Amino acid sequence: MPTAVPGGVVANGTVERVVDGDTVVVRFGGDAQSVRLIGIDTPESVKPNSPVECFGKEAAAFTGSLLPKDTPVRVERDVEARDDYGRLLGYVIRADDALFVNIEIVRHGYAQPLTIPPNVAHVHEFVQAARDAEAADIGLWSSCASG
Repeated sequence: MPTAVPGGVVANGTVERVVDGDTVVVRFGGDAQSVRLIGIDTPESVKPNSPVECFGKEAAAFTGSLLPKDTPVRVERDVEARDDYGRLLGYVIRADDALFVNIEIVRHGYAQPLTIPPNVAHVHEFVQAARDAEAADIGLWSSCASG
């Protein structure tokens, strides 16, 4: 768990930019890294040679509202450090108020759980948050036809 500070956690990086709903670029010292949020999957909004999916732009905008440029964050790993695309895999926690960004995105209906073992530390939380969002008919649950 992150070290607590009054109302938040100790940051280990700063948001440089949001790529899409589940990927952000974080600066760790002088090194910028693409960070793929573990445990969630937002609709595509910028994937090359792919159409923008239902609620993709909204998901990216929501993540951007949670993580504006220069937001101090703590990125924590699970078992695997990187995905097949070389992105750092992480749970992102906003430093100022300890908001667990990954789950907040699911809670508001902008993402579905995506469980890829062995990175499963918060899988039950993500599944419950998605069930709650779907039951409340919010976000992508109210806007996109299910497949």
